[in-house]
Amino acid sequence: MGERHGLQRTDNWLGEQWSVRHISGAAAVKHYRCPGCDQEIPPGVPHVVAWPEYGDGDDRRHWHKACWNARDRRAARIQRSRQAPRY
Repeated sequence: MGERHGLQRTDNWLGEQWSVRHISGAAAVKHYRCPGCDQEIPPGVPHVVAWPEYGDGDDRRHWHKACWNARDRRAARIQRSRQAPRY
């Protein structure tokens, strides 16, 4: 694992193992939408990427670190339309 993407670890959530990787501000070069708060994560902001350990990679989500840490209280409850951007 390189310095830019930080360390990867495994967390247990909702009865599944999740891979979690910390992304540095220097490595955060795109806009993302946090599923915990439905707010944008702009480029340059450190955050975490989480996905089910046995997922296919399409289920990776970028979370604010505080939202991931509070995920039991801030689970993704937002039901976005199919046409809504998924960044």
